[in-house]
Amino acid sequence: MRAVTKLVSSVHASLHLSHPTPDCFIWNSLIHLHSRPPAHPLSAVSVYNRMRLHGVNPDFYTFPFLFLSFNSPSSFLCGQSIHAHILLCGFASERFVQTSLINMYLNCGCLKSAQEAFDEIPFPDLPSWNSIVSANLKMGLFVTAKQLFDKMPDRNVVSWSCMIDGCVKFGKYKEALEMFRNMLTAEVKPNAYTMSAVLSACGRLGALEHGKWAHAYIDRCGMGVDVILGTSLIDMYAKCGSIERAIQVFNGLRDHKDVLAWSVMISGLGMQGLGVECIDMFEEMQGRGLRPNSITFLGLLCGCVHSGLVMEGEYYFKRMSEEFGITPSIEHYGCLVDLYGRAGLIDVAWQVVKSMPMKPDVLIWGALLSGSRMHGDIETCEFSLKQLIALDPMNSGAYVLLSNVYAKLGLWEDVKYVRNVMETKGVKKEPGCSLVEVDGVLHEFFVGDKSHPQTVEIYLMLEEIMKRLKLAGYSGNTGEVLLDLDDEGKEITLSLHSEKLAIAFSFIKTRPGTPVRIIKNLRVCLDCHFAIKMISVVFHREIVVRDCNRFHHFKNGLCSCNDYW
Repeated sequence: MRAVTKLVSSVHASLHLSHPTPDCFIWNSLIHLHSRPPAHPLSAVSVYNRMRLHGVNPDFYTFPFLFLSFNSPSSFLCGQSIHAHILLCGFASERFVQTSLINMYLNCGCLKSAQEAFDEIPFPDLPSWNSIVSANLKMGLFVTAKQLFDKMPDRNVVSWSCMIDGCVKFGKYKEALEMFRNMLTAEVKPNAYTMSAVLSACGRLGALEHGKWAHAYIDRCGMGVDVILGTSLIDMYAKCGSIERAIQVFNGLRDHKDVLAWSVMISGLGMQGLGVECIDMFEEMQGRGLRPNSITFLGLLCGCVHSGLVMEGEYYFKRMSEEFGITPSIEHYGCLVDLYGRAGLIDVAWQVVKSMPMKPDVLIWGALLSGSRMHGDIETCEFSLKQLIALDPMNSGAYVLLSNVYAKLGLWEDVKYVRNVMETKGVKKEPGCSLVEVDGVLHEFFVGDKSHPQTVEIYLMLEEIMKRLKLAGYSGNTGEVLLDLDDEGKEITLSLHSEKLAIAFSFIKTRPGTPVRIIKNLRVCLDCHFAIKMISVVFHREIVVRDCNRFHHFKNGLCSCNDYW
């Protein structure tokens, strides 16, 4: 700040030298200096007004410098006034000025004015196109941003990267990968920002082969895996279930790992149910002199939840505030409620909910509902459900969980009642969906799906799988089938779950012994969990399933979750 102050004083002094009216360059320099934070926007405007009083005409650098200080809604009216000056001075057709004008309105939070300014440009330049596309994405207008992107006469790496990142943020992961392929076809070279977004899409989809290709591309292009790109790779591999590769990338960063890299690695271990390893890495991080933050503790607590480490979870929850001064967020409390609920300590989970300094949200009631469902506490289930409905009346997951409890107890009238309530309120159950990647192509399956081109072969393979499982002693766990059918009908319904279809397809398309990796949008049901354990033995396959809660690594008849999920 001292250097900037000294420079401002120097420029001010130049105004009083032999030249009674300094030229535009001097005024622009002074405006630029007064536009730097933490200067107030009116400071730069004041210099501009003095410039005009001296009879000095602005040039096409003046307004872009002036707009640097316009960064809040409070500057909007002043910005409109300067816009009028631009028109009067005849700079409306200057591309540099046009782009800065659009960005000024965006920084003032007025997308409508920015869009109007953009529309008034006869032939917008590339930075103007990029600014307006980025702005629409930031405002949540994905469709508009995509339409603008499609109209762009030219696109550079910023254009493509912005749109790919937008796809990821709006949950359009397949579209992100498709756009990346189009980018390469257009011979536009991606940068580290692009690859970070691509890796995020791969991780969300569980598309390991895509992710490995992206990693190889990074190495081929000589980008260099710094801590930012390295963290993206760690996250991608962890979310794809390849924790070994995640650890390799983590170790490859050597002494360049920051708190975020450590936190992502700890979180990745936690997702796999490796709670002890989570704790070991946390302690190693501290031993290296790095101070954990709230994200670090969230990953650590999740690891304790998925491994059933109740005492350890309690210990680190206390340390977070007592030793590190980190105020627990509602996400941290959610982990604690989940920890106790899954362990069957429903009363203790209730105490946590009642003692929280903030009002419980959907996350808290969902955790309590999930724990009470696991242990058949219908009273707590019903109460949690009412709270969830009050906060989110269209939350289908809450209704389905309660239906599962009633179904497990054989209370079919109650199941029908819950279903009728859902129908009356227009709440639709989210269909089970499983995604599997084979030969670099992503295939999606829904429960009872018959839309795949190889449906006949898939169902024949599924029939063979179920036949061999029954010979090995399998019988369907029909306790949570949400239909009042006879036992045979329930078993047929169970056999058509999306993950079973995905496994059957994988068996058709891959060689014996090849690991199968599946991403499922919902929690794996009891029957599928038991069936996949048996499949891993009967067919000698390692099967990795990532559901909405955690990872399940099935091998030799066992699951990494130890039947705790």
